[in-house]
Amino acid sequence: MVLFGAGQLALFGGPGFTETTEGGWIIGPDGTEKLVPQAVGDNSLLILLYGILTMIFIVAFVYAWYANVKAAYYAQEMKEAGQNLPSAKDDLHSFADGQYHKTLLAIPLLGLVIFTIFPIIFMVFIAFTNYDMQHMPPAHLFQWNGLANFQAVFGGSLSGGTQFGMVFGRILLWTVIWAIFATFTNYLLGMVVAILINKKGIKLKKLWRTVLIMTVAVPQFVSLLLMSQMLGDYGIVNSLLQKWGITSAPIKFLSDGTVAKVTIILVNIWIGIPYTMLMVSGILMNIPADLYESARIDGAGPFRQYFKITLPYVLHVTTPYLISNFVGNLNNFGVIYLLTGGGPTMAIAGVDGAGETDLLITWLYKLIMDKKLYGVASVISILMFLITGIISLVTYNRSASVKNEEDFM
Repeated sequence: MVLFGAGQLALFGGPGFTETTEGGWIIGPDGTEKLVPQAVGDNSLLILLYGILTMIFIVAFVYAWYANVKAAYYAQEMKEAGQNLPSAKDDLHSFADGQYHKTLLAIPLLGLVIFTIFPIIFMVFIAFTNYDMQHMPPAHLFQWNGLANFQAVFGGSLSGGTQFGMVFGRILLWTVIWAIFATFTNYLLGMVVAILINKKGIKLKKLWRTVLIMTVAVPQFVSLLLMSQMLGDYGIVNSLLQKWGITSAPIKFLSDGTVAKVTIILVNIWIGIPYTMLMVSGILMNIPADLYESARIDGAGPFRQYFKITLPYVLHVTTPYLISNFVGNLNNFGVIYLLTGGGPTMAIAGVDGAGETDLLITWLYKLIMDKKLYGVASVISILMFLITGIISLVTYNRSASVKNEEDFM
């Protein structure tokens, strides 16, 4: 294992140095044909993978060595103090007693390292290579290219003339706008619907809840695909509008950039309000009625009761949900891809594949699946990770749900 890891690290500077050459029949100097076998070269992707694993094992080995030295030092102090040293059996028994938390966390931590941390590290390394369609292992090697991919994303260009900087800026802006509208329209309107349905005197409450829950019962991808067909230029909505004489030409619900963005937000409201309504309904039932009674005695009207009692209470309880929903909308692949596919295509010279309604996550999918620009896609993934991570940590730690955790206990 040591020799194998050392060999992969030796090739890591390339990664790899020998390309695969195709075999086949060739004509020799004497005019005779002979078969030349394929010469299998280095696989840059595997070299990078094994090199990273080797570095991780080295770090783990160094940490284990440090832990052993530290444990030996403590054992020496215990011996000098005249204390009994724990045996190997005692150490094993402690993992079911005093250190049981380590036993419980071992498997989840291992899964976190394998399925989260390692892919992130691998992605970071890919961002510094020219891994694309022209450098596809195992037939070809890819090489380190420094910050070329970062320069492309922040204003440079890659082969083909695609201005990634301009495209990235526009898509990032739309991604943030989409996340804000998708999160807060569903949250506020869902809360309003929940308040109206739970208000005393409202008849047929079960019917209204059932109607709204129907959109939750139907799989979301089915609803989105159906809406995509209905709102198309030749869909049933445009057909009926023209048949009834309301419009003379099809409304470009999904084929015009600005109209498509508004349409996406409205459709997302339709499929998102029921989730918020169900969640807020449960919270409203737990708000003490005495608070509203006292407010009415003091002369507070419905709006004042809402802003002073209902909204603070609901917001305090649902802030973690609001943050996670905002981050989820930044990466909401399904709604955009199933409804518009990211289209229509941007009207920018040199742009190939990016759409007006693309989010960073859908554009990232196109760069990987259609263009095979793995290096640039890795840079965008890193930026998405940093954006969502910073927003989540800052907003959550500054929220009242964390600072005043026991206010509503």
